[in-house]
Amino acid sequence: MLQIETLEDFGLKLINERYWKNIAIQGLNLTNYSNQILKTVFKDCIFLGCEMSPEVNYYLLHSDNALFPKLKVPFNMYLNRLYSYKDLYNGFDYRKPYTYVDTDDYKIYKFFKDNGSAEPDSIQVTLAQRLHDHGVSDALHDFLKKLGNPKKVVAIMGGHGMPRGSADYRQVANIGKKLAESGFLPVSGGGPGAMEATHLGAWFAERTESDLETAIDMLAVAPKYTDSLWLSKAFEVMERYPRITTAESLGIPTWLYGHEPPTPFASKIAKYFANSVREEGLLAIAKGGVIYSPGSAGTIQEIFQDATQNHYLSFDIASPMIFLNRKYWAQERPIFPLLERLQKEGKYKNLLLTISDDSEEILNVLRNFLAAKHSI
Repeated sequence: MLQIETLEDFGLKLINERYWKNIAIQGLNLTNYSNQILKTVFKDCIFLGCEMSPEVNYYLLHSDNALFPKLKVPFNMYLNRLYSYKDLYNGFDYRKPYTYVDTDDYKIYKFFKDNGSAEPDSIQVTLAQRLHDHGVSDALHDFLKKLGNPKKVVAIMGGHGMPRGSADYRQVANIGKKLAESGFLPVSGGGPGAMEATHLGAWFAERTESDLETAIDMLAVAPKYTDSLWLSKAFEVMERYPRITTAESLGIPTWLYGHEPPTPFASKIAKYFANSVREEGLLAIAKGGVIYSPGSAGTIQEIFQDATQNHYLSFDIASPMIFLNRKYWAQERPIFPLLERLQKEGKYKNLLLTISDDSEEILNVLRNFLAAKHSI
């Protein structure tokens, strides 16, 4: 089904074609096109959250088309593009940290909590959330398709509690920077800690490492997302060091964990209501590899979910599983030796395992995998 998601595309097609069939039009204000629409035949088309005159509404509804209306919710049910930090943090003034409550991100999270969180009582809210998440997935698919090679997508996992300024945070930021500069798309869960470090590094692609270090020192004034200045310091860094690179990074957060604000350093944000869709999708798209920095329960869960996907070749490819911080993953949380043993015993297959403290070694593993003509 052809999808039309911009007024420009809609107008051009309307000029050239008077018979439309099996086309989806999403999230557009069509009120200025009423006369042209009434002179055009539409069959088996879908209109998702489009604004239109009563005459056009009646005409389309009575000519074998499906019209999905907007419901009374504080978010766009028919999102036709990924979010940016400006969409989620509109109304935020970093000099006044309390203005976070004026942002769409906070208002949507409050609505989410007030209406049953992950288990809404209202079918209207459930439907609105599902349609929103479908729009996010559709926009994400379009974005990744333009990337070309799916093996350019590399995820970095790690704890939300990783403090700004720590050695781990600095190393993850450095890796995120080099990934972006090397043509990869760095991806994370889009929250604080190791996730933020990933996108901070990508934000500083094409800048000096000295600039990145200075920025981390600025951020370290508010090391945890629970600090009142956490978001303000991020915006202060962004004002001092505007993004100069065309390299992108992708954050995939969720309102299920809405108490953790999404990092504004991600150039594209795919924020979901359904955390299960978000977690499954995050690992599914990381066909270029996953880097595991230190983390706790959530990160460990993701490790075994990724190992299972690789074992069964769920997405027709097994990608590198790279463990950053040898002491942590071999001794403190001995997941790496466990996976090695399970692979040797045949319990897991197709695992491409690496453990290292060296950023350049990790990048070389990813570059070699990207360059390989054949992979498992």
